Amino acid sequence: MEIYSVIIILLAIAVGLYPMAAKLHFPYPILLLMVGIGVGFIPHFEAININPEVIFLIFLPPFLYDAAYNISFKEFKRNLSVISLLAFNLVFITTSVIAVSVHFILDLDWALSFVLGAILSPPDAIAATGVTKNLGLPHRTSTILEGESLINDASALVALRFAVVAVAGSQFIFWQAGLMFLVALVGGAVLGWILSMIFIFMAKKLTDKNVIVALNLLLPFAIYLLAEEIHVSGVIAVVAFGLFVAQHRNELHEKSVMQSKSVLETTVFILSGLIFILIGLEFPHVLKNIPNSQFLPLIGVAFLIFLVALIIRMVVIFRYKVHKKKQFIRINNKIANMSEKQIRHFDSHFSRFGKKGSFKERLEESKSLLLNSKEAFVIGWSGMRGIVSLAAALSLPLVMADGSSFPHRNTLIFITVTVVIMMLLIQGLGLPFIVKYLKFKEKIEE
Repeated sequence: MEIYSVIIILLAIAVGLYPMAAKLHFPYPILLLMVGIGVGFIPHFEAININPEVIFLIFLPPFLYDAAYNISFKEFKRNLSVISLLAFNLVFITTSVIAVSVHFILDLDWALSFVLGAILSPPDAIAATGVTKNLGLPHRTSTILEGESLINDASALVALRFAVVAVAGSQFIFWQAGLMFLVALVGGAVLGWILSMIFIFMAKKLTDKNVIVALNLLLPFAIYLLAEEIHVSGVIAVVAFGLFVAQHRNELHEKSVMQSKSVLETTVFILSGLIFILIGLEFPHVLKNIPNSQFLPLIGVAFLIFLVALIIRMVVIFRYKVHKKKQFIRINNKIANMSEKQIRHFDSHFSRFGKKGSFKERLEESKSLLLNSKEAFVIGWSGMRGIVSLAAALSLPLVMADGSSFPHRNTLIFITVTVVIMMLLIQGLGLPFIVKYLKFKEKIEE
């Protein structure tokens, strides 16, 4: 059977399973994952081999654009400190700790260890939104998780690129890597902003709503391709495009905006169904490339990586929570000891720099941004990996520049697929029960 026929059948299965998942109150992505694993074990079922670059191109742009378009830009800015911590600092910390762990456990060289660390470091936007959707999380918690998953792929994919180069034998120079990372991020953001302004200008002039809807759907793919072609971050370019277009949506024709949103949501729904089935299908396929004697040890390594990634994330988010709370208490105590004259002096000082609100009002706003223990735990638990990690592992080259095979490629892919499945099953299935147990409300008092 042709691959296109198989994909159409899988899409039909994915759509058909949605009402069943809703009726059973079972997480839809997890059901698709389990069905994918089951289908993969059917005798004579051939694996679907899709170019990893095509996976990035097909799946990343619409999901990133949809999430960026619908996220609250105001809330995104307000929570930028914790989003940046999770999207950049945590990604590099996780990469390093996983690398150290597998280096000593599997006796891999450092470059290969960092390859696996970079592959498994970023939580996935599709997994995050797919599993947390309709759980009734507070708006701020959802914004943090979605905001993190919007931009962490950029840092992880850049780290992976340098790690693969190191495996090939090229010299790794830290300051050059840092500069290239900065150029990729800034360049992607600038490109996204420029193209968003062009699109908004065109959308105001166009009268045919179908053309606007088509552009709205196709441009994220084109922007991602263009960004990667000029060696800036395609992820950041698409996210910036979505954020800036969303800021000007009220200037566009209302019907075209609603129609574009409907088409995009349908596209994301269809692709998300296919994604989780593909992840499940991959497990039986990679299992064939692993000797029986290595199966259980590698499962153990995958479980250890799962625990390490979860613990690191918990530690980082709770450390941030404690640090911000101490910082707030320290500032609050200083204000309590200040006179009204000193407070007015600070207010006038801030007003000269165009900052709105009194000193006390800004302090109250910063208090509202403090994480409580419930939010911190859910954010720590919700770092599932997904299609980005899988595609990154499959994108590892088969052969090196000198013609030799890429070392331990099958092992790295097997561990990646196993970790992704473990996270989706354990964290994904556990999250609804955790949210229910914590009894989330929109505003929580500790």
